[in-house]
Amino acid sequence: MQKMLSLVSRVLQGSAQKPVTAARVIVASRSYADFASEATFDIKKCDVHKLDDAPPTTAVLTREQGLQYYRTMQIIRRMELKSDQLYKQKIIRGFCHLYDGQEACCVGMEASINPTDHLITAYRAHGYTYTRGVSVKEILAELTGRKGGCAKGKGGSMHMYAKNFYGGNGIVGAQVPLGAGIALACKYFGKNEICLALYGDGAANQGQIFETYNMAALWKLPCIFICENNRYGMGTSVERAAASTDYFKRGDYIPGLRVDGMDVLCVREATKFAADHCRSGKGPILMELQTYRYHGHSMSDPGVSYRTREEIQEVRSKSDPITLLKDRMLNNNLSSVEELKEIDVEVRKEIEEAALFATTDPEPPLEELGYHIYHNEPTFEVRGANPWIKYKSVS
Repeated sequence: MQKMLSLVSRVLQGSAQKPVTAARVIVASRSYADFASEATFDIKKCDVHKLDDAPPTTAVLTREQGLQYYRTMQIIRRMELKSDQLYKQKIIRGFCHLYDGQEACCVGMEASINPTDHLITAYRAHGYTYTRGVSVKEILAELTGRKGGCAKGKGGSMHMYAKNFYGGNGIVGAQVPLGAGIALACKYFGKNEICLALYGDGAANQGQIFETYNMAALWKLPCIFICENNRYGMGTSVERAAASTDYFKRGDYIPGLRVDGMDVLCVREATKFAADHCRSGKGPILMELQTYRYHGHSMSDPGVSYRTREEIQEVRSKSDPITLLKDRMLNNNLSSVEELKEIDVEVRKEIEEAALFATTDPEPPLEELGYHIYHNEPTFEVRGANPWIKYKSVS
């Protein structure tokens, strides 16, 4: 401590015109012991359907959790902004649906389930791919179609996978019955595991979803059906697309929750509640996460023909999930501005390194086009674009 005071004294004497330097030295002397270890926050009450109980209206956040959630959300945000840049440079091609604005959903969910639990989602999948364990490097390389991508460059934006993560599915709503099938397997094998089956408000009117609700309720499947309601299905607002926008009540005989999807703590507590419901043998439950996407539906949609720039800016300024968490941490002495800025710098560096890999890694060779059709089968021939072109398929 004496050395630190001496250093500060020398800085002040030799640099009176630069008080900022002294301040930085003082800030640098803060130790982790100066921060609070945890804080309790009020969170928005969830609307409930056919439930006697509800998720709590307070949540405890430890300093360690806060830093982890902040870093993860920042990585997803920066990864999506980098994807936007690479797409506009025509390095990423094809379909590309970005997740920025909705980070609290995937981060809050992952914080409240086990790695052995299962998750399946639609085509806006980059955030979930990361929270389920795939690196930024592998995600960006998959987007650019490179050999080092998580699906060897063959899946692209909509088809990424990891252990207990089943994509990334391009057909609207089709992942929901698949999710119920995964939940059936969990029940059949007697494992204390659940499946989270996600879909958007645009898919919520699909007939196959209601058929799945029926089977899941009949068989009491351990499945959480999650509607990420970002207010627009492609370019159509929920009010124009749905006679009832109470998506959490759509299961009818299945209990439901409506959750603030812009608050990572609210999502975390609601998902814990829903997971406990499923694990206790009560059958499925439905969650509606009220969230918002900053980009358009996909990269081909500028996102401002059906909503105003002012609306987007208002959500950013009042409800941004990263800003909300940051303010909570700073106002309750769980972190400092300097510490969070340091995380921001580290995140930017990680994203830039991943982008460099994604733009320099080689593309998969043409002869591997037929590889990996099956997981564990002997090599066989695959017909190409005409009968005279043949490829080998290696598991």
